[in-house]
Amino acid sequence: MKRNILITLVMILISLPAFSQKYAYIDSEYILGNVPEYKEAKAELDRIAAIWQKEIEVKFKSIDSLYKSFQVEVITLPENLKKNREDMIIAAEQDAKNLQKKRFGKDGDLFKKREELVKPIQDKVFSAIEEYAKEKGYAFVFDVSGSMTIVYADTKFDINDAILEKLGITPTK
Repeated sequence: MKRNILITLVMILISLPAFSQKYAYIDSEYILGNVPEYKEAKAELDRIAAIWQKEIEVKFKSIDSLYKSFQVEVITLPENLKKNREDMIIAAEQDAKNLQKKRFGKDGDLFKKREELVKPIQDKVFSAIEEYAKEKGYAFVFDVSGSMTIVYADTKFDINDAILEKLGITPTK
């Protein structure tokens, strides 16, 4: 009997560290929103995207104008000129779509620019998170800004402001 109690007690003592893991959470959008370099990079990306969007809109308006002009003249044009104009409009439309894909596509210019401007800032923030978590002994740090669902989070585990301070930034609330 004493042996069973002793074994049970030892098992409980061995399993206690597993239950004492520390958890914390961050809101990466909140943290990045407080990083001045990130705000500047985001503003630069927005500015570039607006310029590129206007460039594409101009191309599509030009194509629309060509098409409307073609529709007005289609009755009077000989067959070979009709075909040439149609081909010209189709080619212009394809060029505009290619430019749109080049600028805003999956691996387009905007994606590359975002990688160039934002990734170093994100890496800096995530390094600070990792360093802080190691200093404080956190087993896990969750990000509540993404699609991860956390039904309840006690604010004592919120380390957003501590991460900002680690980055040398005074949090704004």
